[in-house]
Amino acid sequence: MNHRKYKDMLYPVRPIADLKDLVDSSAALYADKPAYYVKDEPGGVYRPVSYRTAKAEIDALGTAFIDLGWQGKKIAVIGENSYEWVLSYCAVTNGTGVCVPLDRELRAPEIHHLLERAQVSAVIYAKKSEPLIQEAVRGVASVERLICMSELSEIIQRGKALIAAGDERFIRATIDREALCAVLFTSGTTGFAKGVMLSHKNIADNVLNISRYVKIKENGIGLSVLPMHHSYEMTCHIFTAMYQGCAVAICEGLKQIAKNMAEIQATVMLGVPLLFESMHKKIWKQAEASGKADKMRRAIAVSKKLKLYNRPKLIKRVFKDIHSVTGGCIENFIVGGAGINPKVIEDFEAMGFPMMQGYGMTECAPLIAVNRDRYSKADSVGSALPGTEVRIANPDKAGMGEILCRGPSVMLGYYSNPKETAKTLADGWLHTGDLGYFDEEGLLYIAGRVKDVIVTKNGKNIFPEEVEYYLTEEPYILEALVHGVPDEKSGDVVVNAGLYPDYDLIQEELGDITEEEIKQLMDEAVDRVNALMPLFKRVKRFTIRKREFSKTTTRKIKRRAAENFCEAAGQEEERVK
Repeated sequence: MNHRKYKDMLYPVRPIADLKDLVDSSAALYADKPAYYVKDEPGGVYRPVSYRTAKAEIDALGTAFIDLGWQGKKIAVIGENSYEWVLSYCAVTNGTGVCVPLDRELRAPEIHHLLERAQVSAVIYAKKSEPLIQEAVRGVASVERLICMSELSEIIQRGKALIAAGDERFIRATIDREALCAVLFTSGTTGFAKGVMLSHKNIADNVLNISRYVKIKENGIGLSVLPMHHSYEMTCHIFTAMYQGCAVAICEGLKQIAKNMAEIQATVMLGVPLLFESMHKKIWKQAEASGKADKMRRAIAVSKKLKLYNRPKLIKRVFKDIHSVTGGCIENFIVGGAGINPKVIEDFEAMGFPMMQGYGMTECAPLIAVNRDRYSKADSVGSALPGTEVRIANPDKAGMGEILCRGPSVMLGYYSNPKETAKTLADGWLHTGDLGYFDEEGLLYIAGRVKDVIVTKNGKNIFPEEVEYYLTEEPYILEALVHGVPDEKSGDVVVNAGLYPDYDLIQEELGDITEEEIKQLMDEAVDRVNALMPLFKRVKRFTIRKREFSKTTTRKIKRRAAENFCEAAGQEEERVK
């Protein structure tokens, strides 16, 4: 359903004070419902874990952690997504100490540096990360103990015995909702990664207010795909699902998404643009290969014109082949983490996959704005969450300026970094560093990052994301990264684009073509893109990469990473237009 009459309607919610209250109240409300679906071995069958069981194991694990002397200490959690990851996070935050989630794809020296910076006392890690952790902790004086997640079942039994003997230190722990709950390091090199300090209030209020806009239907099942160390996945999916009584199935990996989605009959999935754009391309590729592309284009056009997306049963029959691949039960695709091509959202919605995007940052736990599940616009990130104020600083004539926000989910500050905290939390507002504007309905739109805007000598602003959008619309360009470079001839700043061709598609459609022919393909593609834009935005120089761009674990291109610009990354010589 997508109708303007729902623009200002909110879902009713129950109050929660903190994450412990969230776990306890959900266990009481949904005791025997599945909270998680897990696999005991790769490729096995999903088995349910009830809310009652999850709470009992969190309580037991937390009790054991306190008995180990961890109360008030910082505990790192690292590894692939798992039920044990969620247990560890909740057992640490809900009465033990402060959780420090870490990215399992970091190198050992980077992890070592973050463990030292955060003064971590213990590390809970997944078995696959054991060699990495053993190397990373060497020389970190604060780390007293390492626990592999494969040992947690034994520790849970120990905790249950302590509870049976009358130990209620964790169960009856008093939570200060204003106090530090978790330290989340932002993506980037360790020298620049900032430790975002979040409180129970920050996260709990974000969950509560997300639930006023988006409601997962009863007996819903979410597929957990994004890394749990990321605030987007943990708050918007894991905790919001827990709050609403939804089950979460742990995905076996990016290559298993469609398979897992179908076997668990998932109803909701959160993802980043690259994930959904990849799905979108595969759908069209299969349609072209089967000779059904023209028929699908006509069906999508009719669906958009007649708003058939408001008739879910009918639209699922029209696009039954596509729905069958996902299990036929998807009711919500939610996208965030970066900007997405609005056409992808429009096409998915026309095919009967309701899709909405939101906007946030770790510093706001993370959601700032999101579309409602019953009213959304494909190119907008929606309305500010209830209780969150958003304003545009120093807007230009078009109403565009830096996005500022304040509200209950804004972080406490950066860990041991008062200078950056003062810079980001200035005058009572969180300065996001993003450029945006509002439409006549008060919906927010994102234009790009303040620091990434290319400014020409005559004051023209060029947003790299806009040029990248047009470039990646070209079938043979898989990825693009745009930045400004000085031009000696004109003395001005011009647009330079790094291009990573879709080598697989080129091979499939054109066979073994030469490097010169690939250069010609890219040259023609850039010409077509330039024809769509005013002179000052046109790509003047471009390079062709032989390897994809370096990305974060949420599949965002690292815009300022050195390896995304250097010759060592496999770039061809620069070509000038």
